[in-house]
Amino acid sequence: MKKLILIDGNSLSFRAFYALPLLQNKAGIHTNAVYGFAMLLEKIIKDEAPTHFLVAFDAGKTTFRHETYGEYKGGRQKTPPELSEQFPYVRQLLDAYGITRYELDNYEADDIIGTLSKEANDADFETIIVTGDRDLTQLATDKVTIYYTKKGITDVDHYTPEFIAEKYNGLSPEQIVDMKGLMGDTSDNIPGVAGVGEKTAIKLLSQFTTVENLYDHIDEVSGKKLKEKLELSKDDALMSKKLATINCNSPLKVSLNDTAMPQEQDESEKIELFKKLEFKQLLEQLDVDSGQSQEEQLELEVMTDFSAVNFSQLSEATIHIELEDSNYLKDAILKFGLYDGVNHVVIDATTLSQHSELVAWLENEETKKIVYDAKKTYVAAHRLDINIKNIVFDAMLASYIIDPSRAIDDVQSVVSHYNQHFVPSSVSIYGKGKKRQVPESETLNDYVAAIIHAVYQATSHMQAQLEEFNQVALLQDMELPLARILSNMEETGIYTDGQALKEMEIEIQQKLDTLIANIHDAAGESFNINSPKQLGVVLFETLELPVIKKTKTGYSTAVDVLEQLQGEHPIIDYILEYRQLSKLQSTYVEGLQKVISEDNRIHSRFNQTLAQTGRLSSVDPNLQNIPVRLEEGRRIRKAFRPTSKDNVILSADYSQIELRVLAHITQDDSMIQAFKNNEDIHTATAVKVFDVSPDEVDSLMRRQAKAVNFGIVYGISDYGLSQSLGITRKQAKQFIDDYLDSFPGVKQYMQDIVKDAKAQGYVETLLHRRRYIPDITSRNFNLRSFAERTAMNTPIQGSAADIIKLAMVNYDQAIQDQTFNATLLLQVHDELIFELPRDEVEEFSKFIEDIMDNALSLDVPLLVETSYGDTWYDAK
Repeated sequence: MKKLILIDGNSLSFRAFYALPLLQNKAGIHTNAVYGFAMLLEKIIKDEAPTHFLVAFDAGKTTFRHETYGEYKGGRQKTPPELSEQFPYVRQLLDAYGITRYELDNYEADDIIGTLSKEANDADFETIIVTGDRDLTQLATDKVTIYYTKKGITDVDHYTPEFIAEKYNGLSPEQIVDMKGLMGDTSDNIPGVAGVGEKTAIKLLSQFTTVENLYDHIDEVSGKKLKEKLELSKDDALMSKKLATINCNSPLKVSLNDTAMPQEQDESEKIELFKKLEFKQLLEQLDVDSGQSQEEQLELEVMTDFSAVNFSQLSEATIHIELEDSNYLKDAILKFGLYDGVNHVVIDATTLSQHSELVAWLENEETKKIVYDAKKTYVAAHRLDINIKNIVFDAMLASYIIDPSRAIDDVQSVVSHYNQHFVPSSVSIYGKGKKRQVPESETLNDYVAAIIHAVYQATSHMQAQLEEFNQVALLQDMELPLARILSNMEETGIYTDGQALKEMEIEIQQKLDTLIANIHDAAGESFNINSPKQLGVVLFETLELPVIKKTKTGYSTAVDVLEQLQGEHPIIDYILEYRQLSKLQSTYVEGLQKVISEDNRIHSRFNQTLAQTGRLSSVDPNLQNIPVRLEEGRRIRKAFRPTSKDNVILSADYSQIELRVLAHITQDDSMIQAFKNNEDIHTATAVKVFDVSPDEVDSLMRRQAKAVNFGIVYGISDYGLSQSLGITRKQAKQFIDDYLDSFPGVKQYMQDIVKDAKAQGYVETLLHRRRYIPDITSRNFNLRSFAERTAMNTPIQGSAADIIKLAMVNYDQAIQDQTFNATLLLQVHDELIFELPRDEVEEFSKFIEDIMDNALSLDVPLLVETSYGDTWYDAK
């Protein structure tokens, strides 16, 4: 039997957006609605195996219904830009799946779905309609079922004629429009009959069947007040029914035949989109190599000794160290490869030290080495007791600088941009997941030979691009030296007191045990606090607290629900604290203990090519994300301490660097003067925005000003600001407008940078780090709006990231001429963490402050604050 799936695209996009937390990829694109939609598509295709599929969208704000009632759907809030920017990607998603999508001017998605479902019903199809709008339940028949998403996109009711009869006391699907006519619909601004709700409407329709018949027999209605309400609202009732009635004869230019699913699914578009949006879980479910078979074949002669290489005459070569997996700090080192422009030599890495001429060449400061991933190369070589010098080019870093939006997964993902299509993907060599394994030696030799040949061939093209874009210094003077600095930091790690974490674990467990006892005592019974179902019963049945949200399986006990219940009962505060501490315990206190190495240190890795703004990130574990809101979270930093009792941990932290960069770039006089006069910038902002004196600025005003300050830096919308401040979108928009009126330089910059981006296609940081913004000229409003915000905030965030990188490089050079015994351990965005002897703190503080203050000359002073202590916690 043929099976048709019809989806209400707008409804499901909204559901997915609000069901999932705001997610972003490294380009800053919000992705939660697209991700939720993709998960829904995967589930439907797997569970239902449809033969036909269509997703309908609303074509615009006005439809034929507005001719009947101008206020139809009036009062709806404007779609948050964080959602609207995702609509184009939802459409791309459908195209990638080969699913037909359709919209029709002057009609709603409901009308498209109604017309097609009727056609499918007549053609004996089984039809499933997926929506978050109950209006579509009027379409239910023996062959048409409506999957209504009650909450999110997974909590679903199946509306069949039988289900509708049971739910609405015997009503048929056709009577849903009559029920809407009487009770109205606030979400669509359909008036209905004032004072008539669902129960009364069902009761009336059980007696009179339709709205028209009800008014034909109005005298038979019992109850004087009800009769008066009905008589007063007759026109509204009849109009409301008309508005709620789906047009099942809409003039569609799409037919059932057009909705047929493709016989064979080409997943290449889907894979590219999932990679762009960073849907790792969905990528893992796909065979991502299904489309990689188009590699060009290149037969390379691979040598396994260096007899043909004249090291005394060799000035430059491409080298590569191949490891078993991605963690080069500990994974097995497999192969070493060298290409001198003629010979491809690949040897087992375990024999590297036996080749004395090669080792001497690698450690020579004059000979030039070209690599893919310098940081990995430094670390892997150190593990083989080789100190590689003078890496002059890194294809991975160069690719990142040239275009940070490119996905960098492996060598293939980089060199393929430079017509080197013969390098296999790492997945095709090793496999993935449980099937991952090291291939035969000969296969690896060929793979490494392909890598060194491709990197060698691509290098000249990449160098030419860097020269053309004025970015040679960014690679040579910043990113390459930084790679060596970061490799040393990763190898050094940070001493971590496992016993302190263990004691913290015991202490937090005691608090958790006390909280459990308090919760059980407040509830009057024992139950599993981690079970939402059991917790829901206790809160809303036993304790009879007001129900905020219901789910398919019971009651919602999500954080936002519990926060609304604060003050209703002492148990709520206990539960909220329990959840915070429990998360802290499992993720950090216990989690960090598992990654302490044998040397009692944690060795995190810094990702140099992830964020499009140029920021570093930290993985395995992420030490840039230690919680700071809860005191217990902050205290985790007590476990990070010096190796020696004579040493201390010192923090050097840029103060409000992004706002200082904002002042410099925008040349706003008020902002520049505030920083030059060393005023508190958030208070100064509040003074301008609220038009008060500094003495009148209270803590709330300052908090709101701070949120707007940083919101401007990060391209926040009125929706985003309303969420962070807990105010209405209208208030948030007013804040932003007042801010821009108060700082005309910022307002002018925002206008100018968008114009520049449209003219050039990219924006730059102060140090010429580019970010391409192709959507800045898009006809699609949502794509263009996101692109404009990206254009505004990238130069600010990116310049701030460049400044601290430059400071790290300058420090590394300056420390060579000093006698300080300081070791750089971590970079946490705007902060550098050192270990050094206690008696050097005073002089070193001046030294590092001077370097960081003068990393780059701005029109406002850079300000660095240093502090130190016996642990990282004490240093803050």
